[in-house]
Order: sequence, then C-alpha cells, then structure tokens
Amino acid sequence: MNAVFFICGFIAIVFVLFISIYLIVSGLPAIREIGLVDFLFGTEWASTASEPSFGILPFILTSIYGTCGAIILGVPVGFMTAVFLAKVASPRLAGIVRPAVDLLAGIPSVVYGLIGMMVLVPAVREAFTLPDGASLFCAIIVLAIMILPSIISVSETALKAVPPEYEEASLALGATHIETVFRVSVPAASSGIAAAVVLGIGRAIGEAMAIMMVAGNVANMPGLFKSVRFLTTAVASEMAYASGLQRQALYSIALVLFVFIMIINVILNTVLKKKEA
Repeated sequence: MNAVFFICGFIAIVFVLFISIYLIVSGLPAIREIGLVDFLFGTEWASTASEPSFGILPFILTSIYGTCGAIILGVPVGFMTAVFLAKVASPRLAGIVRPAVDLLAGIPSVVYGLIGMMVLVPAVREAFTLPDGASLFCAIIVLAIMILPSIISVSETALKAVPPEYEEASLALGATHIETVFRVSVPAASSGIAAAVVLGIGRAIGEAMAIMMVAGNVANMPGLFKSVRFLTTAVASEMAYASGLQRQALYSIALVLFVFIMIINVILNTVLKKKEA
C-alpha cells in the first residue's frame, strides 16, 4: 500500500509539473512579442482588429473584483453553515440540510448560468433600471452561490475532526457551547477552514461557463453594473476560432490565471505557518 500511495502522489506531482511547463512554454511567446507591461497593464483587448491589441488589465481587475466579491459574500455564509451543521444542528436537521448542500455541489455550472441569466439578470435590470442586467454584480452573486458547497463541506469536515477533548476541557472551565465553538473548535480547525477558502477562491477565479452567461462578456474596465469579461471567459469565448498570436495570447491568459492561484496558495500557507508558529 505504501508503494501504491507513493505512485499516486508521484502521478499527481507529475501532472502539476506537466501543466506548469506546458503553460509556461505556450504562454511566454505571446508575452515576449506583445511585451509584459503592455500585456498585463494594457486597457484594450481587440484581438481580431486589423491592428490587434492584447491588454488584459480589464480582465485581471474584473477577475479580482469578482473573486473578492464572491468571497466576501460566500465565505461568511458557508462558514456559518458549516458551524451550524457540525456543532449546532441536531443530527436529524443536519441530515436534511447536508444532502441539500451536496446537491448544490452537483449542479452543473451551465445550470447556474442558465438560472442566473433567466432570473437574476432580468431582476437586476428591473431593480436598478439598467439597459442590460448582465453585469459584474450578477457574476458576484452567482459565484458566491457556487463556492458555498466547497466551503461548507471542507469546513464542516475540519470542525468535526477537532478532538472532543478540546471542547470538553473548555466546557469544564465554564465556557458556553457557543464560546467553545468559536474560541476552541474554530481555531483548532483553522487550517481546514483555510483550505476551504482556498478551494472557494479557486472555484470562483476558475469558473467560466456560468460567468459568461451572466456577466455580459464585454471587454470593459470593471464596474459593478457594467458588462464585463473575466480571464476565464476571455479564454473560453475566443479559443475556438483563435489562431496565431491571438491563440498564444489566450495561453498567456491561462498562465496568468495559474500564477494567481499559486500566489494565493503561497500567501495563505505562509499566513497559516506564521499563525501556528
């Protein structure tokens, strides 16, 4: 079994290295030709124009704003739901809520996008008197809902893994149940909760289909009620017909996404290690 586990872990590492090398090899040529500053900080994307422009700053800012908005909305709801399921709800009630969370995780992205396009987008258009409801605001709402299952499931598992002796000692010292949960159980499960947040961020920043359907998919500088395009939707919407420098630029966008995820992981791991130390 040790050999089997070693082989599985080795295969996972090989896949990560292969993806990393492939993105670097495919993405760097366009960055060299366009220029790193012009590519990352250019404000115009016109890949099919007679004189094409490949500035992805609007995509970068839109992805950052959309992900941050989804995290701000989704993390508190997901975290509190996990605490409720793991430490507060009765087994019968938890048995009803947990399958609903699992079902939410199993809904395809395109279904989220379809419901958002048919229900949320018209509601936003009517509520805020907009010419078009497809906007960054709708994308944030959809992303916040989509990251809930990952955050709830992983956080609940981490909370349940806290040794019961910790909570018993806290209760024996006179703390209430809620105080024990938030001052003992949650800090003890902080690494697992952080992993849940990382998964949520990865889901939010990597989503394409649902966002394409509710965000408008227009290469504008980000605004809460403007039609926008994310890094992921830029790749998904143009890859089918792209060629030459345009196709290489799309690989460069994928490389930027990959770097974002790596930076987020490094920052969170550093923060957790400092906290544990």
